[in-house]
Amino acid sequence: MKSIVSFVFAIIFWSPVQAQTATPVSALEKIPSKIPTDTFVGKSVFKQPIISPDGKRLAFRVYQNKKTYLNIKTIGEASILQNALPEKHSLNWYRWAGPDRLVISLTGISRYEGEEIPTSMLIRYDVNQKQAIPLGRKSQGFIGDDVLYIAPDGEYLLLALQESIFDYPGVYRVNLADNSFTEIVRPQSNIWDWIADDKGIVRMGFAYADRTTRIYYRRTNDEKFNLISKIKDRDDDASKKNDLLEVVRVVSGKDEGYVLSNEKTGRFALHKFNYLTREGGEKGFDHPDNDLTSFSLSDDGSTLESVTYTDDRDRIVWFDAFYKKRQSALEKALPDQEIWLQSRSRDGNKTIVFTTSPTDPGSYFLYDAPGKKLERIAGLNDEIDPTQMAVTKYVRYPARDGLSIPAYLTLPVGRDPKALPLIILPHGGPFGVRDTLDFSSEVQFLANRGFAVLQSNYRGSDSYGEDYYKRGEGQIGRTMQDDLDDGMDWLVKQGIADPARVCIVGSSYGGYAALWGVIRNPERYRCGASFAGVTDWRSQLKYDSRSLKSRYAREWQGRVQGDKDFNLDTVSPVKLAANLQKPVLLTHGDDDTNVPFSQYKSFVAALKKAGKSVETHVYEGEGHGFEDPENEKDWLNRLEAFLAKHNPADLTSVDALPPPEAKAK
Repeated sequence: MKSIVSFVFAIIFWSPVQAQTATPVSALEKIPSKIPTDTFVGKSVFKQPIISPDGKRLAFRVYQNKKTYLNIKTIGEASILQNALPEKHSLNWYRWAGPDRLVISLTGISRYEGEEIPTSMLIRYDVNQKQAIPLGRKSQGFIGDDVLYIAPDGEYLLLALQESIFDYPGVYRVNLADNSFTEIVRPQSNIWDWIADDKGIVRMGFAYADRTTRIYYRRTNDEKFNLISKIKDRDDDASKKNDLLEVVRVVSGKDEGYVLSNEKTGRFALHKFNYLTREGGEKGFDHPDNDLTSFSLSDDGSTLESVTYTDDRDRIVWFDAFYKKRQSALEKALPDQEIWLQSRSRDGNKTIVFTTSPTDPGSYFLYDAPGKKLERIAGLNDEIDPTQMAVTKYVRYPARDGLSIPAYLTLPVGRDPKALPLIILPHGGPFGVRDTLDFSSEVQFLANRGFAVLQSNYRGSDSYGEDYYKRGEGQIGRTMQDDLDDGMDWLVKQGIADPARVCIVGSSYGGYAALWGVIRNPERYRCGASFAGVTDWRSQLKYDSRSLKSRYAREWQGRVQGDKDFNLDTVSPVKLAANLQKPVLLTHGDDDTNVPFSQYKSFVAALKKAGKSVETHVYEGEGHGFEDPENEKDWLNRLEAFLAKHNPADLTSVDALPPPEAKAK
C-alpha cells in the first residue's frame, strides 16, 4: 500500500480575509449584466476545516497546481504545511486523532478478476514528524476505513476490517504510533457491522443472513455477545422492526441510549432506547413534517446536545444552554445567514463557524470565546456579489398521482416571469439526498443567463418521511422521472415556463435523469446535459455491490430495481442509445470512484454503434465532482454554449430553431 502514497511538503502563507458587507435584494429593476463565468467558479484555498482537540491547529483541504492537498495550519502562525494526497484517489473524510495526528480516508478503484472495485483505505499523518503512513494490512477486504472509535489522545483507533474479501470483519485495535494490529473482537458468522460506545467498547454487532437481521449485544469487554433480537428485512409488522441502524449512539456503562426511529410516525424522531430489551423510551424530539437527520450528545454521553433536520433549509436545535446561547449570539451578529458551529476544540473555547445563504457561497470564521473574537478567515467565493444573485423560493407542485412534490424555483432577475426558458436540474443520489436552499453556483449561473431553474426533490428524496422515501423505491426511470416532467407541466400551467424551451441538466443521478429524460420523452425536452451520469444500471449495481456489505447491497438493489423481475435495461440509456433523438452534452471525470468512467465509455460506444453523434468531453484527473476550478469553469462554458445553440434564452433566437415534437401536456 505504501507505493501509492506520495505526500509533498511545502510552506505557504496565511492571511485573514475581509468580510463582505453586501446585503442581497429580492430583485433588480432591470436585467443584470452578464456575469463572467469565472466569477461563479469557487477559488477558495480553504474548504472543510476542522480544529484540533486542543484548539491549536486547523486541517483543511485545497486544490492547487492540479492536485488535492490536505493542509495543516497552526493558529496564530503564518505558515501552512501542505500535503499532496495520492492521485487517482478521492478524499472521503479526515479526523483528528489527538492534537498531533490526522486520520484520512481515501477511495480508489482496484480490479479483481477483471472487474472494477471501489476500495477505501486509511492514512495516518503525524504533524510533528511530517510523516504519512498507510493504516492497513497486506491482506484485507475492499473496505478499509470503517473506523468505530478514535481514542481522545490519538493513541489508537478501532477499525472493523476483513482479513480478506472472503472473510467477515473483525474489530482491531490499531496502534497509531506503529500501525500494529491487535484483534479485540474476532470475526463472527454473518456479522458485517460493529458499533462501539463513547469509551471504545465494542457493544453491538449486526448479522445479515436469510433476509433477517440478528442483533448481538454486550455491556463490557468481558461479556460475550448475546443475541437480543431477530428482525425480518421485509417484516410488515411495525412492532417487530425499528430502524436502529439509521443513527445509533451507545453510551458507556449504560444499556440505554438514543436512536432515530420512524416506527411511530413514519418520520425519523429521536427516542431513548434500551438496547438490551429493545424497548423504546420517551421521545426526545421530532418535527411534524420532516425527518431528523442527526443528533449529538455531550462528550461523556450523558445528555442530549443537539438535533438537526431540514425543512426548506438545514436547521439545528440546541439543547445545551452554552451552545444555544452561542448560536443565538452569532445569528444576531451575522443576520440573514445560516450559522453552523462546524468544529470545535474539546474545551469549547475555539469554534469554526460557517455561514451561508441562497445568495452567498459562504464564509468561515474562527470564534475565540475567551477573547470574544470572531475572525473571518476565508470565503468560498468572494467574487460573488449577493445583490446580483437570483432569489430561490421553496415551492410544491402536484405529481400526476396526487403526491405533493417539494422543489426550489429560481427565476432570473429582472425578467417578467412569463413563458421563460426552463432548466430542469435534478439532484444526485437519488436516495438519502435532497436539494436545499444552499447556494448553488450552477443555479445562479443559469439564472444569470436568463433561465428559470427548477430543482425537484422527487419521491425518494431525503428528509420527507418514510412514505415519501418508499414511494421512490424501485422507481428510478419511472415515477421518479414522472415527477420531473410534472414539475415542468406545473410551471407551464402557471404561465412561468415556455413548454417549447425546456432542457434537462444534471450530475450523477441527475446526469442519468437528464439522459433518460431526452431518450424517454423527446417531445418534452429540447436537449440534455450530463456530468458523471449513470448510463447502465445493471453495471452500476454490480459495481456498487462490491463495496457494500451483504445487507446493504441487497437493499440498494431493491431500492433501484424494485421488483426483482424488472428489467433494468429498459431504463438504462446505454441499452436504448438508438432511441436518442435530441442533442446531448455528455461529460465525465476519468478518476470517478462513485460512477466509474466505464459508464461514460460504454454509452459513447453504444452511441457510436447506433450511429448517433453527441457532444462529449472528458475531464482528466477529476472524480465525482470538480476539484480544479478551471474544469468547473470549462463545464459552465460548455453548458452555456450548448444551451445557446439548442435552447437559447434569447426570445429572438429560438424562433429560428425547430420546435420540439410536441408541447408538454
